Amino acid sequence: MNYYLKVLKKYAVFSGRAQRAEYWYFFLFNLITGIVLGIVSGLISDTKSIIGLIYALAVLIPGLAVSIRRLHDVGKSGWMILINLIPLVGTIWYIVLMATDSNPGDNEYGPNPKMAQSSA
Repeated sequence: MNYYLKVLKKYAVFSGRAQRAEYWYFFLFNLITGIVLGIVSGLISDTKSIIGLIYALAVLIPGLAVSIRRLHDVGKSGWMILINLIPLVGTIWYIVLMATDSNPGDNEYGPNPKMAQSSA
């Protein structure tokens, strides 16, 4: 939950780096929330509910921001997020990048967040 709130506090911060845990916990929380909202929407009405759409729009920018910061953490440009546009292969490569461990030490996008967290 702390990682989720950390991402929301950096709502539209596209610079810097994000740890692997920060990205994946945000992803997991959004997945669980989406499933719960889908179930609640199904129970409330027979038609599609707007609740899920509002939530998806609310977390769109933070999701893009944490994805770009995660790409920065592995030493890639934020534009690499567009690799998702390549069917299947692009998505697999994107998942590999998101699961890759951080580059040790500083890189062109800033200090390693693991090192900053352990020294604090």
